Amino acid sequence: MKPQRNQGSRLSQLARLRVSSPILGIGGLRTRGSQARILGPLHISALLPLLRSSSSPAHVIIDDAATGRTLIKHYGNNTKDYTKTLRDSNQQTHHHQLVPEPSSLRSGLFSCSTTGSGIRKREASSTPLPPSTLLAPNPPSSNSVSSIGLSSVSPAVPSYPISPTYNRCFLIIPHRPSPRRPMAFNTYSTASSDISTPRSASPSTSIVSARSSHSSISSKRLSLSLQRRQSALNPMSSVDIAAIEEQMKMAALDGLRGYAQNHYGEVQQYRSTDYIPQSAAGGYQVLREPLWNKGLSFTPDERVSKNLTGLIPHAMESVDTQVARCMRVINSRQTNIDKYMYLSSLKDQNVDLFYRVLIDNVRELMPLVYTPTIGDVCLQYSTLYTRPEALYISIKQRRSIRTILRNWPYPDPEICVVTDGSRILGLGDLGVNGVGISIGKLALYTGAAGIHPGKTLPIVLDCGTNNETNLKDPLYLGLRARRPSPAVAQEFMDEFMEAVADVYPNMVVQFEDFDTEKAFAYLARYRNKYKCFNDDIQGTGAVVLAGYIGAVNLSGVPLEEQRLVFMGAGSAGVGVAKQMVEYYTRRGLSEQAAKEKFWLVDTKGLVTTDRGDKLAEHKKYFARSDNNGHQFRTLEEVIEYVRPSALVGLTATFGVFTESVVRALKASVDAGGSGRRPILFPLSNPLTKAECTFEQAVQWTDGTVIFASGSPFSPFAVKAGDHAVTYWPNQGNNVYVFPGIGLGAILAKVSKITDEMVYIAAASLAESLNAEEVHKGLIYPHIERVRDASVVVAREVMKAARREGVSTLPEEQWIEWEEWGDVALTKYIKSKIYDPFKEKSSL
Repeated sequence: MKPQRNQGSRLSQLARLRVSSPILGIGGLRTRGSQARILGPLHISALLPLLRSSSSPAHVIIDDAATGRTLIKHYGNNTKDYTKTLRDSNQQTHHHQLVPEPSSLRSGLFSCSTTGSGIRKREASSTPLPPSTLLAPNPPSSNSVSSIGLSSVSPAVPSYPISPTYNRCFLIIPHRPSPRRPMAFNTYSTASSDISTPRSASPSTSIVSARSSHSSISSKRLSLSLQRRQSALNPMSSVDIAAIEEQMKMAALDGLRGYAQNHYGEVQQYRSTDYIPQSAAGGYQVLREPLWNKGLSFTPDERVSKNLTGLIPHAMESVDTQVARCMRVINSRQTNIDKYMYLSSLKDQNVDLFYRVLIDNVRELMPLVYTPTIGDVCLQYSTLYTRPEALYISIKQRRSIRTILRNWPYPDPEICVVTDGSRILGLGDLGVNGVGISIGKLALYTGAAGIHPGKTLPIVLDCGTNNETNLKDPLYLGLRARRPSPAVAQEFMDEFMEAVADVYPNMVVQFEDFDTEKAFAYLARYRNKYKCFNDDIQGTGAVVLAGYIGAVNLSGVPLEEQRLVFMGAGSAGVGVAKQMVEYYTRRGLSEQAAKEKFWLVDTKGLVTTDRGDKLAEHKKYFARSDNNGHQFRTLEEVIEYVRPSALVGLTATFGVFTESVVRALKASVDAGGSGRRPILFPLSNPLTKAECTFEQAVQWTDGTVIFASGSPFSPFAVKAGDHAVTYWPNQGNNVYVFPGIGLGAILAKVSKITDEMVYIAAASLAESLNAEEVHKGLIYPHIERVRDASVVVAREVMKAARREGVSTLPEEQWIEWEEWGDVALTKYIKSKIYDPFKEKSSL
């Protein structure tokens, strides 16, 4: 309940101070020229000792602002206090009047033109001052007077000019009664007082000592009250300064504002770049070319013939020693980003040593070169950037694509990875920062399949970005504009593909991390015209299919009883499901019967034809029409309805496979009979986007799960009595498939990449496991054997290309291989594989 106000306490509401030439300081009131300053808010009881001090000014009058009656008069050493008389009078005659709430009082400075003691004119200052400020006629040396705060270090307060014609001014201030005043005069509660009046002390010696005993709560209230008062009286307090500064920053960064965005010029280069051939290079020309530099592996003859004497240490080291040094440096780095930066620097200096380190330590280093570390690298690419590693083709230079392609320093690349950065892993639109995915992917083409690094070409198509963080980042390296319409992006892509086919007709193009709609559209548009494929759709589908083939053999669930739920209906999810449809059609099912084994779930629930929303084109193929009008909104509802044997996750959402979801999957499998095992594939990259962890999957299925993930997990041991049972995870990484597809397409000189070639890649990977891996229950080879698996995949892809009629190799070559079989073809493939510090294929 609000405290009852005492109507007789008008003096506690407000006071008017009228001053001729005083100044109120920390030690008391004093006169200094004609300048007047005051520390406030004032307490009348505390002011009396100041008025009587030796430093008191000549004249001070304090009036009641409501009645105009004088409260205190001070002339020299004579001080008269009328407050008691007025108080008694108010109690007798004014108890019926309603005194306004402090929040309704208008505090501020008022200037008065006077004649004698009568006020003739009264004007409010254009900018009200804080209640603690008293302003008098300006001193000769200044055009303004500033307020002084109570603290020893005063906050900055604006100065306000006043015309020197005014010879008197007064200040209206809310007033808090002295703590010594009887309770009857305390009109407002503590809380109310905090809102209306700052808890500041009178500037006297006694108050200074008293202020030191204030509680921490009082100090906080004082600070809060001062902030509120300054904010309320600040004309800029209602202005969103941060928003204005952000707009100014964005305007400064937007260098394309006001220019036409549909006019494109063509770069005219007036000379070609002359590169020194390796045979003629010497000295630093050799050491500074990463493809030629062999570090401490140069022989004495090479050091002499290449003029390297003295330019490198006088020592020769084995490759093993150099690899050990590199691994020691890597292990000394604290973060994965630091390790990646060291590896990137090593590749920029000595390509052979970089790939030797990667190949010999693929289990430890592949997560650094690709997922999950590459996701963090892409997020920070503009900050981490030190040197160019790719071709950066801006839509602003779309008329110069051929010129840009010809500027690549290494002749006749055989494979490129191109992205526009619109959907990098599960991280969204990263714009030009997505170039890191092209660089990392090509490192795996070399490390996992032996494609020579001088024959690889990473490309990013810079079409702008819709990522607000990048647009606001002053270090962002890409086009600072939003992405164009799909039609314009399609025109740009058409021009790019035409230019690639013109400049590098033998190069295979792999599309990477385009957003879902463009990924399907571009693949459908170009697959029969150019030699290209999409790893997100076809590569992911092939590697998951390979794992699924092995998992079906281990699950104990008959093929005809297999039912699959896909959580995620994007390009990867639909691509994987379509690959699996082909698996079933090859085993005798019709396409419709095979398609009915799949239930796809997105953020709105089960994908159905009657869900009520407009389905994306790529989702329509798997949209269910047998739901009888019932809509299933959650994954749990779908599992209860479908009773699946396998659950595949491609959502890029960490933890979407909860304990209840996984246990429901296990229950549906167990219901079919004993000895059956659930199949669980949380495939999203990087690890921070995985639908669940391997440890969770093992615990929630009591160790029966057949598990494969997109990023690597460590083995998990469970103690059982006197011994421990070790469970081995599988990594369904695309690295098992796309390098072999690329290598096979290059060596077969294909005119296009067919569905048959992609399917055969999956089937051959499933058959590449050795006895040890089968005994452990694995469905993919050990990552250390990824090169062996790539040779098998490349061989089968080449044979499929021959059957499909898309290989352009000479007929005589195929007749020889067909005569001698896999031994001859495998030998040919291995002879073309790049193996650093060993016999290498020529460029």
